[in-house]
Amino acid sequence: MGLVLERLGLVGCQHVMVGGLAVKGLSGGERKRTSIGYELITEPNLMLLDEPTSGLDSSTALRIVKLLRREASRGMGVLCTIHQPSSQILMEFDRVILLNEGHTLYQGPVHKIQPYCQAMGARFSLFQNPADFLLKIA
Repeated sequence: MGLVLERLGLVGCQHVMVGGLAVKGLSGGERKRTSIGYELITEPNLMLLDEPTSGLDSSTALRIVKLLRREASRGMGVLCTIHQPSSQILMEFDRVILLNEGHTLYQGPVHKIQPYCQAMGARFSLFQNPADFLLKIA
């Protein structure tokens, strides 16, 4: 159990109640990591996460995605939905599937998004977030 707490960065709050509406407890990011940890205890081969960064500030969201990336590097399959990721968060992913009304618009490595779109005639501005651009063309 201690190892999972270390991987999640939750050792310092291991004795804090989760809390809720009536009782102050863990922060939003700590709660998200706790719920991910609840799943990690069983050492799954695959984790499916629906919007693991929703409701979090950008720093905490990035921390969650980096945690998931570390778990993937340990051999676990990680599949998650992300809505409007920052460019920094997007670059933490290996592959992306962009769907629009059930149709695949892009599926492949994150680092090939720009070349793919440019080959299709779309032009990125210099400092444009690839995720924002994909949503715009979707």
